[in-house]
Order: sequence, then C-alpha cells, then structure tokens
Amino acid sequence: MNAKQTAQHSRIAVVTGAGSGIGRSVAVELLRAGWSVALAGRRAQTLEGTAALAPEGTGGASIAVPTDVSQPDDVAALFAATVDRFGRVDLLFNNAGTFGPGGVPVEELPYDAWRHVVDTNLNGAFLCAQAAYRQMKEQDPQGGRIINNGSISAHTPRPHSVAYTATKHALTGLTKSLSLDGRPYGIAVGQIDIGNAATDMTARMGTGALQANGEVVPEPVMDVADVARTVRHMAELPLAANVQFATVLATAMPYVGRG
Repeated sequence: MNAKQTAQHSRIAVVTGAGSGIGRSVAVELLRAGWSVALAGRRAQTLEGTAALAPEGTGGASIAVPTDVSQPDDVAALFAATVDRFGRVDLLFNNAGTFGPGGVPVEELPYDAWRHVVDTNLNGAFLCAQAAYRQMKEQDPQGGRIINNGSISAHTPRPHSVAYTATKHALTGLTKSLSLDGRPYGIAVGQIDIGNAATDMTARMGTGALQANGEVVPEPVMDVADVARTVRHMAELPLAANVQFATVLATAMPYVGRG
C-alpha cells in the first residue's frame, strides 16, 4: 500500500515520547483503533517495543523515528518521514517530556538542568507543534488536531518542581495560542492534564511523594490506559468540535486542595 492509499484508509498520528509510559499507551490505543502512527522518541529499541505491542490486523501501521524533540533538524526529519510514509498528518500528540532532577530546591537547581527541562518540555513541544501546523495548513484536505500533554502541574505545582511546573504552565499558553491561530485552517488544538497515571515516571508515588506540608505520603495512581482512551476520544472528534482542556486524574490523589 503506497502513501496515498494508506492516507485514504487510516488517520495518521505522530506521537512523541512513544517509547514508554503515556506515549506508549496512547500509541498502542491508536494503533488498535486503526490509526497509522509515527512513533517518535530518543531510542529506537523502545519505539520498536511499542510497535510490537499493537495487535496485528488492526488496520494501522507504524514507523519508528528516533527523535530528540529539542533539536529542530530531528523534528523536521520526523515530520518528513511521516508524510513520506503516510502522506499527511491528522494528529500530533505532543507528549515528550521530562521532570528533570526531582526534589531539588530552586536555589540549588543547576542551570543546565533547567535548560534541559525547558528544551524538552517547552521548546520541543513548540517545534513539533510548528511542524504539525505547517503540514496541516498545506495538506489536502486541510486541517488536523494537536493535543498537548500538560499536567496537573499546569495548574498547581509540587514542591521543588520549578522547571517542570514553569514549562507545564507555559504549555497552557502554547495550547491557547495555537488553538486561536489554527482556526482559519481547520487545526483544532487541545490539552490533556494528567495526574498520577501509573507509569515508570510515577512509580515513586506508591512509596511516597513529598507534599506541600513537608510530609512524604503514598499517593493513589490510575491505569494509564484510561489516559489513552481519553486521548483517543479527543482525537476522534470531528474537527468542528474540540476538547480545549481535559483533566484526567486518579480520583483520590491530593490535587483538589493540594497545599
């Protein structure tokens, strides 16, 4: 099946951070639903592991594209490979991110660590959104959807998380601005803010997480598959409808009233 034929039979998604955690779960959910997916992440081996989790015969195809989203050339190559293979881009799940060094007070945070978080979480999200926007504006039929992975930290911080929290607050502004600018071209942009999905990144929650009052207590987590289903719901809406912001969290986690 050539690129044009594939595009006619399947919606096309780019998922960043697809080698593990939320990105892997979302990519597999989309593949199971018949989407074709470009899997982006730093390590080819983990991307291939994600592709192997999708059952055969679902109608969706995948390509693994090793990508550092903080590098403009990598991002350009990712979208070029996607369009070359599948013909278009219908969805970007802008998911790649890093928490950075955990538990470091602001006065002790190295500038290099700050820059790494900003380059990945914010600059990387911008570069991917810009590339997706350019493709969606020019393709025929025009338009598509971008879903940014925010966080509960886009609303309320955890202690000692200044870099992560600052980038996640900035993502909310990126989402709003892209949503406005995309209207004339049928580009819908939304954000999913996630709290305590069970992944390797949140494994420490079960043993204890630092609270605003200084205590360290275990926190409830939820199945990451619930996040994936929510992203799929957002992705499969017609472009005339948009979930601007969705918050999906473990019901009993200390978010409402945090601090």
